[in-house]
Amino acid sequence: MHVKNPDNATFTKELNTTRNTGLYIILTTDEDDSRPVYISGNFNNWRTQDKEFMMEKIGNSLYHYKFPHDFDYPVELLYKFTKGDWSDVEIDKNGDRTENRFTKNHTGIQKEHVARWRKNWLPFKQSFLPQVQLISDEFEIPQLNKTRKIWALLPHDYDNSSESYPVLYLQDAQNLFNEATEFGNWKIDKKLAVMSEYKIGKIIIIAVEHADEERIKEYNVGKTVLGKGEGRKYIRFVTDTLKPFVDSNFRTKTEREFTGIGGSSMGGLVSIFGGLKNPEVFGKLMIFSPSLWVVPELKISPKKANLSDAKVYLYAGGDESPSLIQYVQKFQKDLIESEFVKNKSNINLSINRRGNHSETYWSDEFPIAIEWLFFQSK
Repeated sequence: MHVKNPDNATFTKELNTTRNTGLYIILTTDEDDSRPVYISGNFNNWRTQDKEFMMEKIGNSLYHYKFPHDFDYPVELLYKFTKGDWSDVEIDKNGDRTENRFTKNHTGIQKEHVARWRKNWLPFKQSFLPQVQLISDEFEIPQLNKTRKIWALLPHDYDNSSESYPVLYLQDAQNLFNEATEFGNWKIDKKLAVMSEYKIGKIIIIAVEHADEERIKEYNVGKTVLGKGEGRKYIRFVTDTLKPFVDSNFRTKTEREFTGIGGSSMGGLVSIFGGLKNPEVFGKLMIFSPSLWVVPELKISPKKANLSDAKVYLYAGGDESPSLIQYVQKFQKDLIESEFVKNKSNINLSINRRGNHSETYWSDEFPIAIEWLFFQSK
């Protein structure tokens, strides 16, 4: 149904004729921009970029959508409006979440209004912020004969719950939630708060600080273009020392299908090796802008386990380096061809052509990757 001008007589006539031929949604908004508006609900598994349910813009801050007359309605239609992702879902005038909209009507006109749109998962509510706990200022790394500061981010209601949670081990903790960091941070605490508010899922994040001036050496695995690294020892620390400690001191789901490892840049590279070398430990890999140029001939072997149920989330920005996207696409292809991951749908490759090598873009990607890896059914 196409309406050129919502104020003219044609519009009124078509509204009247649609009353008995299907459900017609009219949406007005206080905030308008160029992003399309989608309806997501229990009729399409809450998919946020379903082109079949993209609304048509028919005026300034005015949209409409008509369900077909033969649409297979649920008994009660539940829905929300988004700008294409849960990070950009509708919110009320105070920045609070809105409850699901609903109707049992299958015909007629349904008028709706959106006051504001959430942008990049913000704003957030303080009451949903994770509990940030310093595990140790000097956690021993016997494999490297070093100590390190390590943090745990626990669900906001961890102390009032008996639940056990999946765990993600993230590198470069200095850049994950520290407001004073030089290059900005991922804002994972704020993103986790919004995810918790929306009941997307709760997770424990174990954040390991990097080794400052020895960061590259510690995240470099084996002999590469950067020389000989200590990455294998670091990975052994995470799997053999840190994970047993975490599982003993926090309520975790210990199995590989609930355990992930991830990071960005060199932190993404060492996380790749952590997943490849220890598939019996890590069933989820969250890899952002990995420094694959360091190992141009990366060999992948599926010998340790059948990883048909593993999930790998890959991200690359088009404005990072001339070759990063090609490296990441080749890595995706190699994962499939080596049968390290047998099901293609278990690898999600996200490319932002405008994305650069920075915490800002990794922050954007973080909640989307978490939801897909840990809380989205196949």
